[in-house]
Amino acid sequence: MIGDSRISRRQFVGATFCSLAGLATFKLACAGGGSEGTEQTPASFRYCLNTGTIRGHRLNLEREVEIAANAGYGAVEVWIDRVGEFTRAGGSLKDLGKRISDSGLTVEGAIGFANWSVDDDARRAQAMEQMKRDMTTVAEIRCNRIAAPPAGATGEPRLDLMKVAERYRSLLELGDQFGVTPQIEIWGSSKNLGRLAEAAFVAIESGHPKACILPDVYHMYKGGSDFSGLKLLSSRMIQVFHLNDYPANPPRERISDRDRVYPGDGIAPLSQILRDLHDNGGGTVLSLELFNPALWQEDALAVAKTGLEKMKDAVRKALA
Repeated sequence: MIGDSRISRRQFVGATFCSLAGLATFKLACAGGGSEGTEQTPASFRYCLNTGTIRGHRLNLEREVEIAANAGYGAVEVWIDRVGEFTRAGGSLKDLGKRISDSGLTVEGAIGFANWSVDDDARRAQAMEQMKRDMTTVAEIRCNRIAAPPAGATGEPRLDLMKVAERYRSLLELGDQFGVTPQIEIWGSSKNLGRLAEAAFVAIESGHPKACILPDVYHMYKGGSDFSGLKLLSSRMIQVFHLNDYPANPPRERISDRDRVYPGDGIAPLSQILRDLHDNGGGTVLSLELFNPALWQEDALAVAKTGLEKMKDAVRKALA
């Protein structure tokens, strides 16, 4: 041995930690998958197209998926009703799932509107049956998440969030049967589950290991949630995040879904939001979700490409 062979416990632990951290960083940098992964920093983001962004173009599901792939995304979020149209026209979900995979895409979520959270027992039972059908359907296209917004409970009365947590747990247990995880989707204009804290409370109180929420820049602003709250939630809680932006006008009380704009074209604190999501563990799927009628007058592929460029630019600025 050369020099003093005595090494303190602190030095040993520090050296071991640094070695493991370096190895982990190397693995994350080499992981990635899909062309969009090569531009990202380790444990950063994945880019997804919520097909609602081009919903107004009135394209079929196959064309929406094709546009996402051609625009350069690594994933899509599909809408349940479009999947239903596809199957009613004789389409095979198994073949569609393979086609999506072969195009280099994953299906990171599905958008549906089951009334799972309502107080009415009969309506809630119907919603659970609807969710069972929807989960069966999306599982066939290799989708493992589905939105669970406060559909049917957007007005008064205010729901008991402890009861909502019990209902959410039942929904999660149903999802366990199909390998599909319901995500509590925040709707900012709703009297129930309209704020980040409410969704997080329900997820935590459900006591289920797969509990998670689906936040959205526009909805957090509309509902009055403080964006700094995101830094308190890990990437296990926020697996998919709807990315968009909002203008200064109209004001919060009058702004609506149709006023959403591309990321970076509004006044949202995107750099803060993206840094917090990144620092929380990374790996979050950023899904572009817009409902701006002006964009529906433009070429759908051009809209998808512009949206992806805007998202990547916002991430670059945030992590610079």
